[in-house]
Amino acid sequence: MSILTKIMTSVLSFAMGLMVFAVTWQIFTRFILNDPSLYSEEMAGFLLIWIGMLGSVYALIKKSHVGIDIFTKNLEGKEKTISIFIIYSLIVLFSLFVLVIGGSRLVSLTFSLEQISPALGIKMGYIYLVIPLSGILIIIYSVDTMRKTIIKRIN
Repeated sequence: MSILTKIMTSVLSFAMGLMVFAVTWQIFTRFILNDPSLYSEEMAGFLLIWIGMLGSVYALIKKSHVGIDIFTKNLEGKEKTISIFIIYSLIVLFSLFVLVIGGSRLVSLTFSLEQISPALGIKMGYIYLVIPLSGILIIIYSVDTMRKTIIKRIN
């Protein structure tokens, strides 16, 4: 899990740096050169989608999501273990049906319709691919959290 987390952190850091560069380039070309870049605005938007979706996975890893511990912070023992298991089970179900299945259908549809982004010329399916990817990652980390909670409870 630590290797997967390091890879995801590196991808997020790279995407953030690339987005900062794209926005800075857009500002430079628009206000200094008076000839706005055609692709940097679209690139920044697509990077924001990827950063937002992968950032939600990162927030889950760090337990920084709003409300995940609102029910469990005052509980102890068996009640806390059960509530954590229920919460993460709901997260897994949501991720499976909405992000993985729904996201996969969206990706499949955009590839079959051959939607292309106007400025960059990228197939939109590649942009939307982050939806099922983040769903899979959320499921992996949620199951790992449930596993660690049960192991901790047993020991």
